[in-house]
Amino acid sequence: MNAAIRRAVAWHPALMTVAGVMVLCTAVSVVGLLVDPRTLVGAPLWAKPLKFSVSILLYAVTWSWLIAHLPRWQRLAQRLGTVIALALVVEQALILWAAAAGTTSHFNVSTPLHVVVWGVMAVSITVLYLCTFVTSAALFFLRLPTPALTVAVRLGAVIALGGIGVAFLMTGPTPTQLTSPDGIVGAHAVGVADGGPGLPVLGWSTTGGDYRVAHFVGMHALQLIPLVALALTVLARSVPRLCSDTTQVRIVVVVSLAYAAGTLLLTLQAAAGQSVVHPSAAVSAVAGAILLAASAATVLALLRRPRLPLPTT
Repeated sequence: MNAAIRRAVAWHPALMTVAGVMVLCTAVSVVGLLVDPRTLVGAPLWAKPLKFSVSILLYAVTWSWLIAHLPRWQRLAQRLGTVIALALVVEQALILWAAAAGTTSHFNVSTPLHVVVWGVMAVSITVLYLCTFVTSAALFFLRLPTPALTVAVRLGAVIALGGIGVAFLMTGPTPTQLTSPDGIVGAHAVGVADGGPGLPVLGWSTTGGDYRVAHFVGMHALQLIPLVALALTVLARSVPRLCSDTTQVRIVVVVSLAYAAGTLLLTLQAAAGQSVVHPSAAVSAVAGAILLAASAATVLALLRRPRLPLPTT
């Protein structure tokens, strides 16, 4: 186990250190949820640090592994990974500080101190995004054990960039904030105030739009779509039609396109002020069309005669 941990840390020491810190932050946040009954903006005070801890943990481990396997631009990616690690530490440290102080971290400009804190967080997430953009471009030189996994990682990274970018839609002032300034500039929810009824744990609004849905779904495409490719590899052992690399790649492309369309639909749904749990007839129809098209394309991919195996190098 120790040898395995050392190999993992060697992928990218800075990012894997962040991952280790996030394990501790997760534990602290869980304890906070259990012993601290305070709430903030309608949610348990320590729910936000917990969600960010888990998300950053997944992000750091994923990018550590990917950067370690880059055939080109690795030195640049290693340096950018270190910058990303610093940005993540700054972001999470300020989130934990705000939780411990019983105040909000994002969008808070109520005092000069909070203006500085929010400004630092805004800069850190912008730097993180730009660095991730460059490292994502480097993934197009990456070759993984199967063509399907290679394609899944590349497309997952592109979709993840879009998902992360949804966060910038939350930073503008709402109409209410423009007419009645209250020390908060920006919001997760659309059409309703932050802090209203929301889904358990996640907190996504059940009465209005919420950009966090598309943000969460999109940014984790880099984990979920490669899992589809890995699942296809496992299923191919018992499903002969999945043995072809070409068939697996086609299915991964279909899943990726459907995933991207779903993320875009969730973004538009939030922008319209519509809760993810109460979709309109139009949104439901589009979602159904995406699922139907993806299902039909998957069936066609299985029925089509596969080409010769795709090269992996």
